[in-house]
Amino acid sequence: MRWYGVMFALGFISVTITASRLGKKYGIKEEDIINCALINFVGGVIGARLYFVALKWDYFKDHLNQICATWLGGLSIHGGVAGALLTSVLYCRLNKLPFFAICDILAACMPLAQAIGRWGNFFNSELYGQPVPDNFPLKLYIPLEYRPPNATGNEYFHPTFLYESVWNLGLFFILYFYFLPRFRKYKFLTSLVYIAAYNVGRLLIEPLRMDSIMYHGIQTPMIAGGIALGASLAGIVFVLAKAKMQKNDVD
Repeated sequence: MRWYGVMFALGFISVTITASRLGKKYGIKEEDIINCALINFVGGVIGARLYFVALKWDYFKDHLNQICATWLGGLSIHGGVAGALLTSVLYCRLNKLPFFAICDILAACMPLAQAIGRWGNFFNSELYGQPVPDNFPLKLYIPLEYRPPNATGNEYFHPTFLYESVWNLGLFFILYFYFLPRFRKYKFLTSLVYIAAYNVGRLLIEPLRMDSIMYHGIQTPMIAGGIALGASLAGIVFVLAKAKMQKNDVD
C-alpha cells in the first residue's frame, strides 16, 4: 500500500497544479481552486471508503476496527466521485463560489490523477487481469505470492492497471486541452463527459479483472459504472437541450 499512497499523493498534486493554472486562466482565484481540491480529496477518500465498506459489509460487520483502515486497501472510485461532488457542492455554496465552473475545471484534471494513481497498483502487483499466454503483446509478470489460488501456474496477466492508466491519460488530454476550452459555456457538461467517458473505459476493462468486487455473481463496478454512464448521458442530453432552448429564446 506504500506505493499506492505515494502515487495517490502525486495524483492529487497533479490535479491541484493543473486545475490552479486552468482556474487562473478562467478568472477563478488559485486559492479557491486549491481549497476546493483539498475538500474534494477529503470527501473523495471518505466516500470511496464508505462505498467499499458498504459493498463488503459481510466482512466489516465483524471487523469494525478496520473500517477506517484505508492503508489496508479498499477504495472505490464511484464512491469517491460521489463524495467529492457532495463536498464540492457544500463548499461552493458556503463560500459563494461558482460550483459548475470549478467542478468542470477539476473534472478536466481528474483523469490525470487517476492515470498516475493506477501505477501504484503496478508497484503493488495488484488489480491485474486474467492470465495471458507468454507471447501476448501486453503482459504483466506477477510474482507467485501475489497470484490468486486459481492461477498460481500462470506467470503473465493482463496489465489492466495500464489499460486504465492510458485511457485516463487520453481522457485528460481531450478534456483539458480540447473539450473544456471549447465548451466551457455549457455548465457542468465537462463534468458529465468525464463521468461518461471514464465509465465507458471502466466497463470495457472491468470484465478482464480477477479481483473485482462481486455481488450475487455480478461485478458491482459494472453495475455502478452502468448506472453512472446512463445518468451522465441523460445529464449531457439535458444540458445540451437546455442550452438549445435558451438560444432559441434569445433568437
